[in-house]
Amino acid sequence: MTEKNHRPALPRWFWPVAVLGLAWNVFGVVQFLSKVQGSVGSMMSSGLTKAQAELYASLPLWMDVCFALGVFGGTVGCVLLMARLQAAKVVFAASLAAYVVLYIGDITLGVFAAFGAPQVVVLTLVVAIAAGLQWVAVRLLKPVAAS
Repeated sequence: MTEKNHRPALPRWFWPVAVLGLAWNVFGVVQFLSKVQGSVGSMMSSGLTKAQAELYASLPLWMDVCFALGVFGGTVGCVLLMARLQAAKVVFAASLAAYVVLYIGDITLGVFAAFGAPQVVVLTLVVAIAAGLQWVAVRLLKPVAAS
């Protein structure tokens, strides 16, 4: 007799990766909220120069939308991943696509030029983590075989 809806065992690294991915994305949500709720003055008080704060505050709405899709998509994707739901693949793909567009925006709108190498490193890491979470979902979330 075969058991219905049998799920293969997860590798030992699955839960640490999923939990760290969730924590990383929740941190991203906090960063997003501080960005969209911030003013030039509050950004300057958190360490940005006046020019950096003004640039950051003047970015077009589509940049905020991409940031939101990236962090909220990553957060939801991690929850779906932990629940082992196939939808995580699509949600992570949307999050990754949003981050790639955000990366292109940072290049074309002068964010990388204004903030320098640390911004390039951070956003490159963000894209790499999003790609890694997408890879985990695609690799581990296989359709459940019903017998």
